[in-house]
Amino acid sequence: MKIVDLSQPISDQMPVHPYDSEVNLWQDKILAKDKFNNSRLTTGMHAGTHVDAPSHFLESDKHICDYLLESFMGSGCLLDVRDEPVIAYRDEYEELIKEGSIVLLLTGFSELYGTDAYYQRFNDHPMVETALAELFCRKQIKMLGMDMPKPDSYPFEIHKLLLGNGIFIMENLTNLEALVGVPEFEVIALPLRIAAEGSPVRAVARY
Repeated sequence: MKIVDLSQPISDQMPVHPYDSEVNLWQDKILAKDKFNNSRLTTGMHAGTHVDAPSHFLESDKHICDYLLESFMGSGCLLDVRDEPVIAYRDEYEELIKEGSIVLLLTGFSELYGTDAYYQRFNDHPMVETALAELFCRKQIKMLGMDMPKPDSYPFEIHKLLLGNGIFIMENLTNLEALVGVPEFEVIALPLRIAAEGSPVRAVARY
């Protein structure tokens, strides 16, 4: 079995969305002095590879920990949309995308991750067209994942459409090109068991 890590690493002062606070990761206990090692992490829920739950943009009393674990794993479907500034609906997606699947968008934008351009261009990355988002809703997919910061821009209508239809959104993926040509694969992206509107995840694909 092949396992592909789709997650960006978590590190001190890692790049974050302009709306988010910085990530701090440091060692506060040292073995030679304190008899054990320990590290501390302060982060928002939307730094690095993470999943948005509906309450991120919509009124909801459900936290991400309240959803079934099955919501965050399932059959994957890769859409290779590199060099497409607008990720548009295509007739072929009607058959390619299966009900209840997890759809991943390979845009190539993750090549900029770790550079200033990744978030400085946060309104200059590919955008998901409404007609395609509506297809995702009709297919009742579990989750939409992508190798970029987000599927849309303010006022975040695609976010609201997907989340309002119970579709989780996974952002800041990497290594999606490793899935090109793989006919069948499973996606697993489990959030922390945390009472919040989103969570960092360790996302993997396996086949």
